[in-house]
Parts: sequence; C-alpha cells; structure tokens
Amino acid sequence: MYTMVKKSDSFSIKKWSLDDRPREKLLNKGKDVLTNAELVAILIGSGNRDESAVALSKRILSSVDNNLNAIGKLSINQLLKFKGIGEAKAVSIAAALELGRRRRIEDVAEVHKITGSNIVFEIFQPLLGELPHEEFWILYLNNANKVLTMHQLSKGGMTGTLVDVRLVLKKALETGAVALIVAHNHPSGTLKPSQADKSITEKLQQSAKSLDIKVLDHLIITEKAYFSFADEGLL
Repeated sequence: MYTMVKKSDSFSIKKWSLDDRPREKLLNKGKDVLTNAELVAILIGSGNRDESAVALSKRILSSVDNNLNAIGKLSINQLLKFKGIGEAKAVSIAAALELGRRRRIEDVAEVHKITGSNIVFEIFQPLLGELPHEEFWILYLNNANKVLTMHQLSKGGMTGTLVDVRLVLKKALETGAVALIVAHNHPSGTLKPSQADKSITEKLQQSAKSLDIKVLDHLIITEKAYFSFADEGLL
C-alpha cells in the first residue's frame, strides 16, 4: 500500500536540510551569505501550496528583474497579486524595504560638508528619488558649507509643490545659516527644469541676497540622475 504525499509537503522548507533553510543559514553562517530571495523568504515565512517561500520570493524578485528598489515601489495591492502573499506578508515586505530606505537616508545624512552637487544628490536620492509625488527640501549650511539641518518645506502632487520663500528664509535665520541648497524631485523622471523651477530659484536667490544668505544650488532629483542649477550656470 502506497502512502500519499501531499504536494505542499515537498515544497515545505521544513523538509530541507538545516544548511539550506534560510533562517538556520542566517544564524549559522551570517546574513551576508543569504541571497535576496532567501532574505525575502525569511520575511514572508512560508510559500503556497505549489512553491516554497524561497521559490515564491524568487518569483516576486523576477517580476521586477531582481531589483530591490523596484520591489520597494510595489504597493500592497500589487504584492497581494502573488499567490501565497496575504496582507500580513505584504506589509512585512513593505515595512522591511522602507526600513532599508530610511537606513540609507541616515547613512548619507552623516555627510557633514557639501563639496559638490554629487554630495547633495547622495543625500536626497534615497529620500526623493522613488517618490510618486513632488517634495521640496532645503539644506541649511554654515560658512564652511557644513550642514546645519535639512528641512522638508512642502509636499505636493505628481506635477508640483508649493514653495513659500518666507518660510525658507525664516528657517535660515532661526538656524543661523549663511547658505542654503534647495532640492526637489520630478516623479516623471525628466531632468529639464520647468519655468516654475527657474522662477522660484530666481525669487529665492534675490530674497536671500537681501539677508546676506547665499543660494548655492538647486537640484532636481530623479531615481538615477540629477540636474544642478549651479553646474549648468543657472545661478
């Protein structure tokens, strides 16, 4: 008499050798040896009736060409479309990737001195590069171009955000800043500054000048590139 084996049992990670199980592998060999799929598998805990957690994770990664940044952009509803991913698992994935994004922000925020537009991009890309809406941020600097503080001025829609020059300069006076750099993102991915971008830059520069505060640059941020007003001779 033959014993029937459930299809789901053959895919269960519990049936794997200890060295191949993601959690045990992390504990015994360290997190660096795990693949991206194995790390995601730890987050979701289990797969579905037809595939293990690792196989399911590989399928999710494959859907975005194995790009972790792209997974971070997936909505909860998009994650729920994968068989075996319920609300709790989708939330776990989203939360873990958001923590990773915030960690990157904290890492680059430790850069204290601005020596070029590339440094500004390193600071703001993790913060603004992947957003579906526009945000406008300010770096306030001392006379050695060291960052005193960074501040979100406004948050808008897909095509624009409001900029109040008075609030920008009020914060500069409160922090004792002698220079500032502004940055905002273009969710569309275009790096070409709009007429509104040029106008607000000119208005901010003129208003700051009356208070002996320099506007050193204005950056437009996208996911992989940036436009610098200073580098392009527009300041």
